[in-house]
Amino acid sequence: MRALILGASGGIGAALVAKLTARGDDVTALSRSTDGFDLTDEGSIAHHLGAVSAPFDMVFVATGALELQGHAPEKTLRSLDPAALAAQFALNATGPALVLKHALRLFPRDRSCHFGVLSARVGSIGDNGLGGWYAYRAAKAALNQLIHTAAIEIGRSYPKAVIACLHPGTVATPLTQKYAGNHPTVSPEVAAANLLGVLEGLTPAQTGGFFDWQGKAIPW
Repeated sequence: MRALILGASGGIGAALVAKLTARGDDVTALSRSTDGFDLTDEGSIAHHLGAVSAPFDMVFVATGALELQGHAPEKTLRSLDPAALAAQFALNATGPALVLKHALRLFPRDRSCHFGVLSARVGSIGDNGLGGWYAYRAAKAALNQLIHTAAIEIGRSYPKAVIACLHPGTVATPLTQKYAGNHPTVSPEVAAANLLGVLEGLTPAQTGGFFDWQGKAIPW
């Protein structure tokens, strides 16, 4: 299998690369720190994805951030900042959607392929009973809508494609260490194995869905 991992220097991304490589897959890894792959710049996305050869059986967008430009997740509406909101959308919603836009040419038409993107349960509107974290929640909710909408369109031309938003659980990475609290955490290695198991187990009938690390559907 050929796999393309974006955000390959992060905790989950690096673990995905290691897991896929260990089982003998052909892995192409891109990251901002190593390759200059900038998810907030469509020119960078187009350049890097245009430089790889098709097809890929899996494309995984393992990017995301809770804190951007010094802004922590908001505890109250009084802390909502337009710049922080825009930054969250750029990285956590617009960027992955633009990846899907430019990665479409990498999908095979004659067999199944899987596209996964890291979402988060806090992006669920139906599951939101605590409030707070305005920008991050809104960006992940927007990501879910963008990916779901794209999956409908893509399914018409690529009926064997599976496109999904995935919640990895609380993973012990620098991204979450300040906010894990009493939540049980898993290592990036365990999270990577869970995510691969879920993504590869999904069928075209489930494309456009939002699933947790156990493969259970999350309410929108």
